[in-house]
Amino acid sequence: MTSVKILGTGCKKCQTLEAKVRDLVAQNGIDANVEKVTDINEMVNYGIMMTPGLIINEEVKSVGIIPKDEQIIKWINGE
Repeated sequence: MTSVKILGTGCKKCQTLEAKVRDLVAQNGIDANVEKVTDINEMVNYGIMMTPGLIINEEVKSVGIIPKDEQIIKWINGE
C-alpha cells in the first residue's frame, strides 16, 4: 500500500491538494493510505517550510504547489 501525506495547516491550497489526491486515488482504484498532517513539528521534520507539502512513501514530492493530476498519479504509482 502506498503512503500519501498532505502536509498543511488548512489553507485553501492544502484543502485543494487533499481533495485532489483523495479523488485521484478513488477514481483510479489505487491502494493508498491518504493522511492529512497538520502538526507543524512533523512538517519541519520533512523540511517543509511552505505548504502544501506532498509526501509519497516518505519522500517529499512537492512543496508549495498543487501538482498536475498526471504527475500525482505517476508519483503514487512509483514512476
